Formats: sequence, C-alpha cells, structure tokens
Amino acid sequence: MFRYLTLLSLLFSSFIANAQNFSYGQIDANDFNYDKRKIDSNANAVVLKEYGTARLQLDEGLGQLVILFDYHVKLKIYNKEGFSEANIVIPTHKSGDKVELIQDLKATTYTMENGIIKATEMDKKALFNENKSKYLSLTKFTLPNIKEGSVIEYSYHMQSPFIFNFKTWEFQGDIPKVSSDFVAFIPANYNYNVILRGFNKLSDQKSEIDRECLRLSGVAIDCSKMTYTMNNVPAFIAEDFMTAPSNFKSAIYFELSDVQLLNGSKQAYTKTWKDVDYELVSEKNFGGQMKRKDIFKDLMPTILQQATTDLEKAQAIYNYLKKQLKWDHYYAIYSKENMKTILESRSGDIADLNLTLVAALSAANLDAEAVLLSTRENGLVNKIYPVITDFDYVIAKVNIGEKSYLLDITDPLLPFGLLPLRCINDQGRVINLKKPSYWIDLKASQKSVTKYLLSGKLNSNGKITGTLSTTTLGYAALNRRKDIKNHNSIAEYVEKLDEQLPKISIQKQQILNVDSVEQPLIEIYEIEFEADHNNASSQLFLNPFLINRISKNPFNLNERTYPVDLGSSVDERISINIALPGSYTLQEKPKDMAIALPQNGGRYLLQTAISDHVLSLNQILQLNNAIYSADDYLYLKEFYSKIIQNQKTDALLTKNN
Repeated sequence: MFRYLTLLSLLFSSFIANAQNFSYGQIDANDFNYDKRKIDSNANAVVLKEYGTARLQLDEGLGQLVILFDYHVKLKIYNKEGFSEANIVIPTHKSGDKVELIQDLKATTYTMENGIIKATEMDKKALFNENKSKYLSLTKFTLPNIKEGSVIEYSYHMQSPFIFNFKTWEFQGDIPKVSSDFVAFIPANYNYNVILRGFNKLSDQKSEIDRECLRLSGVAIDCSKMTYTMNNVPAFIAEDFMTAPSNFKSAIYFELSDVQLLNGSKQAYTKTWKDVDYELVSEKNFGGQMKRKDIFKDLMPTILQQATTDLEKAQAIYNYLKKQLKWDHYYAIYSKENMKTILESRSGDIADLNLTLVAALSAANLDAEAVLLSTRENGLVNKIYPVITDFDYVIAKVNIGEKSYLLDITDPLLPFGLLPLRCINDQGRVINLKKPSYWIDLKASQKSVTKYLLSGKLNSNGKITGTLSTTTLGYAALNRRKDIKNHNSIAEYVEKLDEQLPKISIQKQQILNVDSVEQPLIEIYEIEFEADHNNASSQLFLNPFLINRISKNPFNLNERTYPVDLGSSVDERISINIALPGSYTLQEKPKDMAIALPQNGGRYLLQTAISDHVLSLNQILQLNNAIYSADDYLYLKEFYSKIIQNQKTDALLTKNN
C-alpha cells in the first residue's frame, strides 16, 4: 500500500518529461466524443486530463519560502448523476497568521449545440468560502449551465506557507481519470521523503535538472524536476466499513526530511521519536498538563471515597470527569487551556479533557500515560519516522496489574475501557513522562453483541402476541443509547422504532440501563403482529426474519483493494419461539444453514423447526475479525449473498386435521 520513491537514483540522469500542461479553453470534438467504455462503461463522468505543478519560491513580501501550486483539469459529464462533479470544493489550511491563498481561479462549462461549442464562464459571484474549523477553510463553487454531455474545465493557483508537506497529489478520485500528471520542482538542498500510497502503480516517473529554479540570498539553486504520471486510473469507490479514503487512494505524498543550509550546516525536520518524546514531555500544553497532579489534591479524597482497588479508583476518576467535563467537539493533541480553567469552565477540546484525565489518574498514584492517535477519518500515521501533524487525537491509558485500559471521557455514554469507534485506527503512540514512547494496537475492548428473544403465541384471531427482548453490549449498546438520547423522550424513541417495524405493533415498553453504561442495555417490548392466512386459516404464512432482516448486501464491488474494517468483532443472535394453538406441519421454510468464512473468520447458523406445538427459529451471525483483508472480500460478499437469498423465503405452516 505504501511505496517509497527515491529521488537520488534519478537526479544523475536527465529525461525530457512527456507530461505537459494543456492550454485553457482549447476544447474540441474529441473531448465531447470521448468513449467512456475505454475506461469505465458505468462512469457518470470522466476526467479527460489533469495536470498540476508545485514548486518552492521565495515570497519577498513575507520574507519566507512558500509553495506555489497550479492545478488544471477538464472532465466530461455524461448524465445527470454526474452533475455533482460540477460542485467543486478546494480545501485550504490555516494556522495562526499562516493561510493558504487561492488566486487566478477560472471555471468554464462547454456545451455542443448544433455542432458548435459554446463556452459559459463562471461568474465570480458563484465563488464563496466556508470556515470549516480553525484549521481548515473550504473554497466552493459550482460551474454554470451543466447539461448531459457537458465538458467542464477549471484551473487555479494556490500559495501555501506550509512547506513541510510540500503538496499531496491524488491520482485517484471519485471518477475515473484518463490521465493525471504531477510535476514537482524540488530544490537540490531540500530533501523530501516521497511516498506513493494506494493500489495503482505509476505509468511513468521521470526526472530532469531545472537550472537555477530558486535563488536564496543571491545564491542560485538547481531543482530536480520530478514528473509523475498515472494513466487510465479507475475511480475509487468507497464502501461501508472502511477508514479514511485517503489511506487507500492512489496518491503521492511529500514530507520534508532535512535542508542543507547555505552556510553548509544541515537542518533536520524528520526527527527521531527520542526527539519528539522530549519535545512533547517538555511542551507545557502536553507534558505540562500530564504533570498537573497537584490540581486534584483536594478533589481526590472525594472522588475516591468508595474506591478500594486500583481498578475502582480508575473507574471512579473516569466516571467523575466524564460527568464534570463536556467536549466542545474539537480535535487536538495539545491542550489549549490550563487545567484549572478547564475544570472551572467544565469544557474543552479532546486534549483538554483527556490530558486532564491522565493527570487525575496520576494524582491517584496510578500508572497513567497519554496516547497519540490518528482518527479513522484522518488516516493512517507514518510509522517509519515521527510526523506529529499525522496525529489529531489524544486519549489516556492506565495500567493496572497485567492489564491496560484505553480511556476517552468525551462521550458520557462510553463505558470504562471502550474507545469511540473513531479512535479504532491501527496503532497509537504511547507517551510516558519518564520512559521512551512506544506503539500500541488500537482495538475494541468489547465485541458488538446483540441478542433478540421473541416469545409469543398464535391466537385464534390470527394475531401473534408476545414479548420481544433485546440485549446489547459494546458498540451495539453505544449506538442504541445514542439513538435513544437523540430523541426527546423514550416514548418518541419507541414511536420511531414502531414505525421502523411495519409488521410489528409495540403495545408497551420497558428500557433498562440507558444511563448505566457499564451494564447491558435491555429493551423489553410487548408486541403484536399478524400472520397471513389462506384457506380459512388452514395455512399460515409467516416471515421469520421480521427482526433485523438483512435486505441489502453491504459488499457490492467486483473487487475491493482495501480492507473491510468493522471496528470490532460482531455477535448477533435471534431466537423466536411462537406457541401454536394445535398441531401444525412446517410445510415450507427457509433452508437450515451452517456456513462459515475461511480461517474461522465467522459463521452463520439458521435452524427453523416445530416441536411440541412451538415454532422456533434460531439464528446466529458471527464476524470474528474486526478487520478483514482485501483477499477476504469476495468470501464476505458471497457469505452475505447466501444469507440474503435464504431470508427471502417465508415459513408455510399447515394446520393438521
């Protein structure tokens, strides 16, 4: 998935790169007539040509180096489903007074009318900016006059002060690309680590020397002109159960390693973990927060008054702070406030809350550490060398005896030791105030467990009455608790649930342990539903999959090049028992099944029978792995396909005379 590209082997030879920018506005019939079957017959739109360049340049006004990035693309829209490709979003980053600027933006829509190409320029009033966060802004615009068969084109210039990451180039996007070319001009005294990520390979990679591309303090510096080309790039199709698409899209990344200064010395940017450990522990908004045990001197006796063991102490501190502090929904690895202010205001970002937790655990003489991680939506971190900007989140870790617990107090519905799913992403880096840092696996501490038990009886009027009990644990319980809390009342939640179960009418309900998050969530419903009858009630049709039926296969691709990441293993069990008034024969039924995934990856069991005048159905679905490799994908697809096909069959019961 990750491939490191070397520059040195290419610097000593000179090639003329074939990739060239194309003139803006020169659209011809070939663009309108491009046959999408050459690349993807199902495509709604296709990138015909994409070209970008990035170079370092001295900004005289700022007195610093900046990255100048130019982007140019044209694409063909085939149908209405492709109209969304005319809605453009360009992310720009900011940090303090450093901001990325978009300039010289042009956008045009071309249509073919009676054999004549008509161009419609975008009005600059269609351009607007959205502040997504204190670190990110979005430049947005929509091209005008979009029709089926349109060709659109746009280009822009960006200036960025963030030279560490140079410029990431995504060869792969949401639609296929005929060609994608990126040219990077890298000064000879700048050494970048170049990483190619993704499944697809480069079609070409070339280099030539660009003389005197940069002048610093009167000294002319040559550049290596690196050209990266990828042709016939398939669309990246995102499916359920995956981490950030950026982990898997074919793209090229640059990270600054070191700079040879003009005085002959070298400035290193890629550091060792030993360097980073020292910086983090010394940083007042990270290590300084972890050390603030003193702030809990007066609070700790109250928090721990009923705790005797170390585990009880950790749980008491966790539950106390989880109730006291509210998350402001900002991610961060450095605390923005001092701990006293956080406790007084009772709110803060991720780092504010979880570094406070680390300090509180340490104040109780527990072995507490901080863990840096990258959330699922943020992507994977580079583990070859430390890049602090790869991380966007911090949690607490407490070690008790031979066991460790990973803790996050941002969600009041999280039980002790269960992380939010957003944190379950490969590995985190454990930061200790006295010991070297190390990697730790980020795994769910509990299975996602759901158990349904329906006990009922068939009445003489053809209606089935009884009780449906649902017990959930792990992420299944967390998600249901969130669903309940998102409604104004339990009654409203049950009303919505009743609407989602059209064949079942809920008469009464009892929901236990909504706020007791360490306990299983239990829902008990008195229900009523009706079976279908034929021939004066001598035949009874019943769909035994009226609870949590699998109607759609979550795996629909012919091939998936990235893992299936569920976050945790899954265990779902359904047991239905319906007492029958008299003797019935099960004339037709869903086929009893016992199927399994390779290497004990999971299983599905189904058995339906009548015994002692009771119709019973028992179903077990187990997915034993939290993550399945791309090689397992077709097995999962077939596994679900067999289940779905079998669940289309009703049970037919015939009354015996």
